[in-house]
Amino acid sequence: MMIEWRISDQTVEYPEALAFMEARVADIRAGTAPETVWLLEHPPLYTAGTSAKDTDLLTPMQFPVFQAGRGGQYTYHGPGQRIGYTMLDVQARGGDLHDFVWRLEEWLIRTLAQFAVKGERRCGRVGVWVDMGPFGQPGVENKIAAIGVRVRRGVSFHGVSLNVEPDLSHFGGIVPCGIREHGVTSLAALGHIVTMHEVDMAMRAAFEAVFGERPIARGPAACDLTEG
Repeated sequence: MMIEWRISDQTVEYPEALAFMEARVADIRAGTAPETVWLLEHPPLYTAGTSAKDTDLLTPMQFPVFQAGRGGQYTYHGPGQRIGYTMLDVQARGGDLHDFVWRLEEWLIRTLAQFAVKGERRCGRVGVWVDMGPFGQPGVENKIAAIGVRVRRGVSFHGVSLNVEPDLSHFGGIVPCGIREHGVTSLAALGHIVTMHEVDMAMRAAFEAVFGERPIARGPAACDLTEG
């Protein structure tokens, strides 16, 4: 399948991105536009997914808050974080939403591996996590990448966010994804100073392996590893 890659070097306002995604999803379903992956950054803001709880928005006046319409709870977006909005025909790819989310996680895990960071799945916690033990914090797991998607008429939008070098203090205004027991981290916080261009190249290479013409077979989900 032909995929259009869009890369924005300047921050993109959230309403602009949402309007583009809405229109592109309709065009993909109509067969008048290709599947699209858009890599970008937003100015500082919070988004609320369909499961967001008011009590998880701790400082409502700190940054603009947008109702995203995607799954999940509150998350932060801002400079230094690479957003990957994925407008893909899930229906044409088999229609298995569990497989699709697994592939989004795998995309991020393989991206991180190119910077010698081991990203991991955790049962019951969508996204990608880092064991902080090797970094002097035994027993601590921090989130380095988030996933939140919506599917309309078989086509996905929204997507993933990877913490490259954001201001991690900005996550303090929310309970990220409703999880209070764990923190957040970034490539920079783990000692990996990389450019956004390097991240983009890593994401494109990993995407091809996971979603390309000859995609990898799905491996076990995090919860599968704990079963029987």
